[in-house]
Amino acid sequence: MAAKNTLALRRRHPGLNRAQRTNLTFYAFLTPWLLGLVFLVVIPLAIGLVTSFTNYDGLNWDSLKFVKFDNYTRAFTDPKVGFSLQRTLLWLALNLPLWMIISFGLALLLNQNVKGKGFFRMLYYLPSVVPAASAVMVWRTVLDKNTGLLNGFISLYRPGTAIGWLSNYSLQGLTLIVLWASLGAGMIIFLAGLQNIPDELVEAARIDGASSWAILKYIILPLMTPVIFFQLVQGLIGTFQQITYPLLLAVASMTGASGVAPRGITLYMYNTFQEIFSNQRYGYGTALLWLFFIGIVILTVFVFWSQKFWVYTGEVEEEDR
Repeated sequence: MAAKNTLALRRRHPGLNRAQRTNLTFYAFLTPWLLGLVFLVVIPLAIGLVTSFTNYDGLNWDSLKFVKFDNYTRAFTDPKVGFSLQRTLLWLALNLPLWMIISFGLALLLNQNVKGKGFFRMLYYLPSVVPAASAVMVWRTVLDKNTGLLNGFISLYRPGTAIGWLSNYSLQGLTLIVLWASLGAGMIIFLAGLQNIPDELVEAARIDGASSWAILKYIILPLMTPVIFFQLVQGLIGTFQQITYPLLLAVASMTGASGVAPRGITLYMYNTFQEIFSNQRYGYGTALLWLFFIGIVILTVFVFWSQKFWVYTGEVEEEDR
């Protein structure tokens, strides 16, 4: 096929040499991606940036006007923005460490040479392919205050238990749902990293009398720090951008007809969604998105800077003589 394409290109452009034909073929294959980048990424970002400096409401072009930095300054005094950011940071502190620790623990368990490990790997990964809407509906029957299976189980030991997992403790309920749905994906990445650790190192440590804890602390964890760093960056970005599950919980809850999520899970992205599509403040909503983007970039740059202190790269610095 490649030979036929090259021959056809040579017939169409007989004056081109081999290097020119190679470059032309390269750019021909690259053009669809470049068009997608320009029309689906660059142009929408530029339009969003311009919109953030206007009072655009999504409908009325006649009343459109530039408000300069009013949308940005308003965000710093909006109590809803402050509350949603606080809930997002709290959920980050609750969800991200649990997700990394539990998924890493599962990877350690499923990396053992035991019978049926392939089946258990598949079993733990299955929730990752379940659609989010289906996961929320299933977990709603588990976490319901009055008829939920979880409260029913707790009632066996403490009769009359009616914990509002989706109201009073909505942040904990959201964490439980997201952990269940995302542990498999994190486990697979950690498992791939564990399988790249040379068995000779572990066997040599065991021969020298090292305990399992010592092997984990001094061999496995240092060699896994690049994978942990990758998971940390991905987890930070994914946690901050979470909107799917709060939105679906709002639809599935008793107040879903009005699209109002439980106050406890009003995360930053959900509040921004409400500002844009419910309150029709497109200009203000896109300003919130750009502020959030800048915050995530700053945090990500800080995490990348910190990797030189704790991420093992295999490079040994020579001492100055």
